[in-house]
Amino acid sequence: MDNFLLNYLGKANLCNDPNIAGPVITISRECGCSANRIAIKLSKILTGYSYQSENKKDVEWKWYNKEIIEKAALELETNPEKIRSVFLGEVKNSLHQVATAFSTEKMYDAEDQNVIDTVSGVIRKIACDGNCIIVGRAANIASKDIPRHLSIKLQAPLEWRTHRIMKISNMAYFEAQNYIQTIDNERDLFIEHIAGRKIENSDFDIVFNYATMIDDHIVDAIVNVAKNKKIIL
Repeated sequence: MDNFLLNYLGKANLCNDPNIAGPVITISRECGCSANRIAIKLSKILTGYSYQSENKKDVEWKWYNKEIIEKAALELETNPEKIRSVFLGEVKNSLHQVATAFSTEKMYDAEDQNVIDTVSGVIRKIACDGNCIIVGRAANIASKDIPRHLSIKLQAPLEWRTHRIMKISNMAYFEAQNYIQTIDNERDLFIEHIAGRKIENSDFDIVFNYATMIDDHIVDAIVNVAKNKKIIL
């Protein structure tokens, strides 16, 4: 198999050219905040905006979430289903599960840098290709030096997220809280391994309180900021 990671990391220098790299919007979220819904709405609006712009480019904005896992699995020569649950936060001890989830053909130690490099590389390639929205996966870190990059974080108070998870997942109060804390901890652990440190709100361009805003208002705000920052032309 061709080395998928090396093939696109060889294009990394393209990311230093604002006329080539991006644009890319990354969305991080706390458990209970619907980043996928925001990404879907954004992709539709930005696709239409591209066609209506002065350049009238027929450009489709795509959004990515699970696809990143599939691409990483291809590079690691394993079944995507075996690592999907890890990166979606559906199991405990993320990095240990990354190692043990692989097939018997290849086994990686939990600290194996190949795992981290592969996921980061997949995100990097997608971001450099541009016209994309990436949900989660520490994408804001992998894309931080791309000039036409806007990083978003969705957060909300724990109590609000608890009641939301109770409603949409039919969970009891403490069950919902435990679920949220487990997912958030797993995501934080993964991000720390990508970034090498804890991530703060100051690492994002915009932080939204998902409890006080509806999806359409968030999307409108993101589009307006993207226009003003010349991320979309």
